[in-house]
Amino acid sequence: MSLITEEIIHHGRILDLAHEVHRMPDNREAGFEVIRHPGGAAALPILDDGRLLLIRQFRPAARDYVYEIPAGRLEIGEDAGRCVARELQEEVGYCPGQLDSLGYVYSSVGFCTERIYLFIATQLKQTQTAHEPDEFIEPLVVTFDEALEMISAETITDAKTQIALLRYAIQHRDKS
Repeated sequence: MSLITEEIIHHGRILDLAHEVHRMPDNREAGFEVIRHPGGAAALPILDDGRLLLIRQFRPAARDYVYEIPAGRLEIGEDAGRCVARELQEEVGYCPGQLDSLGYVYSSVGFCTERIYLFIATQLKQTQTAHEPDEFIEPLVVTFDEALEMISAETITDAKTQIALLRYAIQHRDKS
């Protein structure tokens, strides 16, 4: 598949909306609306005692609070590890001593370019939070089993958080 034409329909603060025409594998041309996003990084913070540090954040798009792992948008040219370390400090007041990759996910591959890099954050050192003016965030400390129950109960509905917990469980299983 190859890009034939593109037109930016909307240029925003955190994303752009483009109309793109692509040549499909069977040589047809097809048009798509694509949200262009710089990507993000998220981390599953694990405290020294093994409990997990989640957040409860008000998300206007969901019109509700969402339980999730700390995450943020990549700045232009920013490394995903640096981004997630910044977000951990800003959102929950911890600096990670160790970041281990859990790979990445596409948030909504059908219409969005956002790629979210996932990490496990350990060896956490407490510092001060620095919430953005448009953020409302509350920390929540849970056990791994409690987090899994929250998924089953549909309390954790955030995809990146579910995938990070799944990948953490797979890594943890492989080490036992």
